[in-house]
Amino acid sequence: MKIIPLADRVVIKTVEVEETTKGGLILTGSAKEKPQVAQVIAVGPGGVVDGKEVKMTVKVGDKVLTSKYSGTEVKVDGEECTIVRQGDILAVVED
Repeated sequence: MKIIPLADRVVIKTVEVEETTKGGLILTGSAKEKPQVAQVIAVGPGGVVDGKEVKMTVKVGDKVLTSKYSGTEVKVDGEECTIVRQGDILAVVED
């Protein structure tokens, strides 16, 4: 199944980030708070939203930071994704 977001919505998938503590322990994604770094899977067309013109600035493949509790979580073909508005994306992460 393929998700095609509408208007200013973006489909993202959280990126598992391992973090090492000062003591050398590796914390996996399940041992920490919900990760806020995600990869963009699909982008809506933008257009007029709430009477304002919205131009999409993120693209598929971008790594982004999102608000902690933003969006709607969905499960598609066994994979968990989140649908957020572009306005809920705080920044694009560059490696």
